Amino acid sequence: MAKGKSTRGGTGTPATVALTRAGAAFTVHAYDHDPGAASYGEEAAAALGVPAERVFKTLLADVDGALTVAVVPVAGKLDLKALAAAVGGKRAAMADPAAAERATGYVVGGISPLGQKKRLATVVDASALAHDTVFVSAGRRGLEVELAPADLVGLTLATTADIGRA
Repeated sequence: MAKGKSTRGGTGTPATVALTRAGAAFTVHAYDHDPGAASYGEEAAAALGVPAERVFKTLLADVDGALTVAVVPVAGKLDLKALAAAVGGKRAAMADPAAAERATGYVVGGISPLGQKKRLATVVDASALAHDTVFVSAGRRGLEVELAPADLVGLTLATTADIGRA
């Protein structure tokens, strides 16, 4: 994987800028996004021809009043109780989409865990560590970034925990 390699021009986003500044190795993958897709993450996995277990979605939850980022495989769901426990909280609920967009600077369906406007507590599902590279949103629909899970965890200052479920 080349440092900052892009498969299509014009892909600069806050996420790719953050990766470049950090000197992380990553590859940007663009695909034609279908606005009618039922699942952005599953659409990305299919369009890129990679197993859904390697493509992760970025979700925001409200844990005891604080926005928290959860990064889980697109093939599964977020376990809200496990997320709350991972950050020392008691109760979690999915965040309001408008609040998620304001806090991250990204639109729903294109929220990246990288390069967000505000530094939020982040938890990456432990299953990411089983892969050499994983895919997360690069900050816009139809654009994914592939990177080492250790870089994802390190750059987001995330903790890892079993927060995904089938």
